[in-house]
Amino acid sequence: MSESATAARRRGTIAKPVRRIAVALTISIGVGSLLLGRWQSAPSSLLLRSVIIGLSATAAFSLFEVWPRTLPRWLQRWVLQVVAVGLSTPVTTLLLYVLSTREGAPPFWQDDARMTGWVMLTFVGIFLAPWTALAAIIRQKEAFARDQKLAFALERSELERQALDAQLHLLQAQVAPHFLFNTLANVQALVDAGSPRAATVLRSLVAYLRAAVPLLNEPAATIERELQLVRPYLELMQMRMPDRLQYAMNVDPAALKARCPPTTLLTLVENAVRHGIDPSEEGGRIEIDIERVGERCVIRVTDTGAGLHPSANGLGTGLATLRGRLKLIFGDAAQLSLVSGEPRGVTVEVDMPAHT
Repeated sequence: MSESATAARRRGTIAKPVRRIAVALTISIGVGSLLLGRWQSAPSSLLLRSVIIGLSATAAFSLFEVWPRTLPRWLQRWVLQVVAVGLSTPVTTLLLYVLSTREGAPPFWQDDARMTGWVMLTFVGIFLAPWTALAAIIRQKEAFARDQKLAFALERSELERQALDAQLHLLQAQVAPHFLFNTLANVQALVDAGSPRAATVLRSLVAYLRAAVPLLNEPAATIERELQLVRPYLELMQMRMPDRLQYAMNVDPAALKARCPPTTLLTLVENAVRHGIDPSEEGGRIEIDIERVGERCVIRVTDTGAGLHPSANGLGTGLATLRGRLKLIFGDAAQLSLVSGEPRGVTVEVDMPAHT
């Protein structure tokens, strides 16, 4: 349990008896004030006795709330509390009158005025105390039910959060091998072609992967961090096919601090290279547009490559995984859409909240 929760529980434990005493005093003084018109002795004695009876009933209520620790199955604790409160009233009233009888004076039941006072306090107490105890038990059970409902809601929320984290980590784990295999496949194609620049590209790739791979396990990134990955990736791809790949970036400075799932932009660009530029004999151009529109961040990657193949069925692995990660983090507030370009090519757009 956290320190704040422990402190709150301690404050509740202290406040509970204080609140009960305050309620008992309020009811006792109120009842005593109502009986003053028919009281034949000093008003102070009535108020004092009313307060003592009220505190005695409160003590009985609190005692049998925790004692005995176990009860027979046929006996409910609330019944025990109500009966104890009801019995405490005549017992306390009797003790008050017996102990307040002066030495040598006749017993109180032989004094008409005192006997009338005892009967009045006893019957009013027997009538009010059990109903007050019953009302307190009902209110206590309602408060307990509310606390339980809140505790269950918090526990359910925590379990849902843990489930979402686990699902997000699973999707995140799919990104790393997909990204690495695709990148290594690009280098392999360069080596197989016997390009003299293969060694240079491989060295650049190693440096790039050292910087990129640790970011795959981060829970969130920023657009600025994503651009630090995408720029060297495009440089590597352009070294591989200098005559077939051109690219341009148009980035709104206001969007740089917007947060997003790691490798969001890299996934979009890699998809454009692998499924757009690579299959096209003429190659193509990749346009990256990032802007902030109010409280939204829009990432748009357009390529003039091969376009959507007629047999394509839905999104590829990279885009499908990215859509799942966006939904887990932003829910329905984020969308990923894919549109065919004219006369060819594809535009992939991510529209998400611009959280910083």
